[in-house]
Amino acid sequence: MTGFLFVTSFVGLLALVPLRKIMIIDYKLTYPSGTATAVLINGFHTPKGDKLAKKQVIGFTKFFSASFMWACFQWFFSGSGTCGFTFFPTFGLKAFKNSFYFDFSMTYVGAGMICSHLVNMSLLAGAVLSYGVMWPLIEDRKGVWFPSSLPESSMKSLNGYKVFISIALILGDGLYNFLKITIFTARTIYHTSRKIPKTNPEDTDQPLSNTELNEVFLRESIPFWVAATGYLIFSIVSIIVIPLMFPELKWYYVLVAYLIAPSLGFCNAYGAGLTDMNMAYNYGKVALFVLSAISGKHNGVVAGLVGCGLIKSNVSISSDLMHDFKTGHLTLTSPRSMLVSQAIGTAIGCLVAPLTFFMFYKAFDIGNPDGEYKAPYAIVYRNMAILGVEGFSALPNHCLQLCYLFFGFAMTANLVRDFVPEKLGKFLPLPMAMAVPFLVGGYFAIDMCVGSLVVFVWKKVNEGKAKLMVPAVASGLICGDGLWILPSSILALAGINPPVCMNFVPTKTS
Repeated sequence: MTGFLFVTSFVGLLALVPLRKIMIIDYKLTYPSGTATAVLINGFHTPKGDKLAKKQVIGFTKFFSASFMWACFQWFFSGSGTCGFTFFPTFGLKAFKNSFYFDFSMTYVGAGMICSHLVNMSLLAGAVLSYGVMWPLIEDRKGVWFPSSLPESSMKSLNGYKVFISIALILGDGLYNFLKITIFTARTIYHTSRKIPKTNPEDTDQPLSNTELNEVFLRESIPFWVAATGYLIFSIVSIIVIPLMFPELKWYYVLVAYLIAPSLGFCNAYGAGLTDMNMAYNYGKVALFVLSAISGKHNGVVAGLVGCGLIKSNVSISSDLMHDFKTGHLTLTSPRSMLVSQAIGTAIGCLVAPLTFFMFYKAFDIGNPDGEYKAPYAIVYRNMAILGVEGFSALPNHCLQLCYLFFGFAMTANLVRDFVPEKLGKFLPLPMAMAVPFLVGGYFAIDMCVGSLVVFVWKKVNEGKAKLMVPAVASGLICGDGLWILPSSILALAGINPPVCMNFVPTKTS
């Protein structure tokens, strides 16, 4: 895994480096996330920013500590299996059976504070529609739509409907946004190339601040031959090494992937600069379906998944690097320093990410649909590959018709949102957000909505303080809860289990 990350990640870093001037200065792409980061950094370097930063740090520290201690306290009651506060039947045992409960996860509460109300309500809508309505109705068709002898986890049973309908929602939403961004990007490039002349650092009609920013950004050039040579070397290494790691993916598939990666990376980075939407996952899905289909029944699943990871990694890293270049441009940071820092961070990530994964994999039951760490997207991508290999024969009865329905719903919902007035469109749920609880359940959607409720009330009471402190408080909740994973993993690897199993059963049973 470390070797795969090394040979794929650095190619993405080098693919678009020669185009940084075109993207940042000539086309003046905004890269909203990179711009927001730069504004935050620049704000900290003023007397007012210093005071605000201190308040945010204090708030972060308080909620980080509280979240960490709460996660530690919960561990003592988590026992093994379905024990502890994580499985607290908040709304009763029947609702708990259908995944409707508050699981006291500060990570999800914090994430709900950061995400918009629309995202959180879309999650809740997806949970109610799936686990509240559809899955109970489909389960009643056991023995008619699918054999009653099959376990629920089988892809030919109820789990098949959960997985493939969520895939239909994701693909419908992804395809619409992919087409939308592609058309928007192509149209903008066309008009830009015809109407807007390329800028020059010496232009006298530019504001002084822009001129200074451009001069610093261009002062330290990154030679084209360095990026091209590095891309070529890493590509050759990948073409040799990846087929040795995964014989199912032939070397000529890797070659084609690296030939088209720069153009795909440019399209994705340009679209991200305009809209802040990173569409790398959709490029990866296209590669997954194509490679799964052409590789055949015996090699298709592995080849599709590896090819998906290869394309997605290249395209995503290229886009992220442009966001960082935009931040560096606005903060007068050396582009070479940005690139070197990215390379160091990428190298560290290539080592840390596999270690983190295997720590989770050894300490917890990863991928169990009934466990705490369901890894839903791993199930989704694997079944996308199966669908690409086997076609519609992989679907249970009537699942294809339901997939058509929800694919059409995803496309229509996005289309309506783009064409109706904003005050009406904001009430339409987001199909991509709805898809996750279709597979995972409703509990985390409830956690997210609790976070959203906290922000809503806080803004009603003191909007100014809420805008300042919500990111810090949410980050503290997420980091505190997340940090407890490290000691709990070490305890699990050492064979030390929680001393108490807090469980809930009906009165008659007890």
